[in-house]
Amino acid sequence: MTSEEFRRHGHHVVDWLADYFANVREFPVLPATTPGELTDRLPASAPEIPEPPERILADFEQLIFPACTLWNHPRFHGFFSVSASPPGVLAEMLVAGLNMNGMLWQSSPAATELEQVTLDWLRQWLGLEQNTWFGIIYDTASTGVMHAIIAARHHMHPEARDQGNPDGLVLYTSDQAHSSVEKGAIAAGIGQRNVRKIATDAGFSMKPEALRGAIAEDLAAGRRPFCVVATVGTTPTAAVDPIPAIVAIAREFGLWLHVDAAYGGLAAMVETHRHHFAGCSQADSIGVNPHKWLFTPVDLSILYTRHPATLRGAFSLVPDYLRTAGAPRAINLMDYGMQLGRRFRALKLWFVMRAYGRQGCESILRAQLEMTRDLAERIAVHPSFEVCAPVHLSLVCLRYRGSDEQNRELLQRLNQSGTAFLSPTTLNGRFVLRWAIGNFQTTQADIDMVWDALQRLAAGL
Repeated sequence: MTSEEFRRHGHHVVDWLADYFANVREFPVLPATTPGELTDRLPASAPEIPEPPERILADFEQLIFPACTLWNHPRFHGFFSVSASPPGVLAEMLVAGLNMNGMLWQSSPAATELEQVTLDWLRQWLGLEQNTWFGIIYDTASTGVMHAIIAARHHMHPEARDQGNPDGLVLYTSDQAHSSVEKGAIAAGIGQRNVRKIATDAGFSMKPEALRGAIAEDLAAGRRPFCVVATVGTTPTAAVDPIPAIVAIAREFGLWLHVDAAYGGLAAMVETHRHHFAGCSQADSIGVNPHKWLFTPVDLSILYTRHPATLRGAFSLVPDYLRTAGAPRAINLMDYGMQLGRRFRALKLWFVMRAYGRQGCESILRAQLEMTRDLAERIAVHPSFEVCAPVHLSLVCLRYRGSDEQNRELLQRLNQSGTAFLSPTTLNGRFVLRWAIGNFQTTQADIDMVWDALQRLAAGL
C-alpha cells in the first residue's frame, strides 16, 4: 500500500466512522444474527494472493459490521456502558500508526512520561492528595486488581514470589464484588478458597462488622489476613462499600486495602457525588477505568498506589537484554507489572482530557447522573415496575412486577428489538434488569425511547 493509497483508504475509514457517530441511532444495538452465521459467510481459509483494500472494507461494511453488538451506541445500557469519543478514536489511530512499545523509558520516552503526566492530571480531577500516588495504565480493571493483590501479598510476605501461599494468606471482599477479585487471587497463588466473601446489607454494601468478624475468625484459626478489596460501584447494583469504616479496619489489622472503583470512581469528578469516594485517599491502591466512563476507547484502566516501591518489588525482573543506563527520572514501566510490551494508551486519554476539559467531562457525567435519578423516580411510581436497589450512580436495577420468567422474556424482547441493550443480574434470588447509562451521546430522548419500549413490551406479556 503506497502512501497515497493509505491516504485514500484512511479517509474512507474516517468518513465511515464520522457517519457512524452521526447516524448510530439508525442501527440496531444488538445484531439480528445467530451463532455461526458469520462464520459460515466467511471463507474457510485466508487468501493466497493479495486482495484490494476496497474489497476488504466492503466486506467489513457488509459482513462484519452487521454482526457487531454496538457497544458505542447511545442506547447500549448493558453491563457498564463504554464510550469511545471521536478525540479518543483519533488518538487510537495515531497509537496504531506509531506502534511503540513503552516497556522502558528508552524504548519510548513520550509514552512513559505522558502516562505519568496524564495520570497525575486525572488524580487531581479525582481529588486524590498530591505527591502520594503513583499511577500506571493496564488494559482492564481485572488486570489491575490482580496486580494490587500481588502487591499486597508482597507487602505482607515478600518471599511469596518464590513460595506461593505457604502461610494461608486470606483476602476479603464483598459478596457483590466483581469476579476478577477471585480470579486475581487465583492468579496470585492465594487460591479461591482463601477468598472470604463478606455479607452485604440491604443496600448491597459490605458490612464492616461482618468484615471484622471474618478477620478475627481467621486470626484465631492461625491464618494470615493480608488484603481487603472494597468496591465503589459494584457490577450488580453500583453499590458503594463504606470505605471509611473499611479503611479503619484495614489499618487496625495491618491489611492492604484496594478499592475497585473501575466504574464508580470517576463520579468523584462531580462534586455532588464525590462523597462516594470518601476514604479512598487512605487506601493503598485504587483502580479506575476511563474506558468505562470517561469517553476513552477500550482498553485503558488505571491502577493508582501509594506504594510504588512495593509494586515494583513484586514484579521487577530485569534480564541483561533489558538493562539500560539508569537516570533518576527514568521510569521503566515494565518493572511495575506482568506485561513487558505496553501500548501507548496514555495518548488517547490525553486527547480526551484536553478535548473536553474538566468542565466538559463533568457536565456530561452530571447530566447522565441526573438522567439516571429521574429515570429511577419514573420507574418507582409506575404500577407495573419497581426499582430493586438504591441508585447511587448511573445504574438503575429494575423489575417488572411479575415472575422471573416474564422479566426474562421482557429483557429478551427488548434486546432482540434492536432498540436498546440491557443486561440482567440476580438480587435476593430474583431476576432483575440492569439499565446502565454512560455513553457520551446518550440523551433524554434515548432514555424516553427505551422506557416507552419497556412499558409497551411489558403490556404484552
